[in-house]
Amino acid sequence: MSDVFSALADETRRLLLDRLFDDGGQSLSALCANLDMSRQAVAKHLGILEKANLVSVHRQGREKLHYLNPVPLADIVHRWVGKFEDARIEALTDFKEQIEKPNPRTQEKRRA
Repeated sequence: MSDVFSALADETRRLLLDRLFDDGGQSLSALCANLDMSRQAVAKHLGILEKANLVSVHRQGREKLHYLNPVPLADIVHRWVGKFEDARIEALTDFKEQIEKPNPRTQEKRRA
């Protein structure tokens, strides 16, 4: 999981993941478009993303196509964010129960 966090720490790699989310199956040339860096630098970033298992590569003839692999991100969400979601849902459930409890003072006023 530390490889995933390291890979996500870089803004350029997050941009590449965003591009692959929007349009999977892009070549290195397509991913280099509109980036102010060399093709080799983009390839190096993609290598780090591949090592972290955030990008999968499929060969189509001579071309390598890159796809986003969301599984490691889902693992992070389940492990870290999920803990906080459970606490928030429990707090909302408790709040709902408190609101729905009959208030003895209110009931006395209604009877009078």
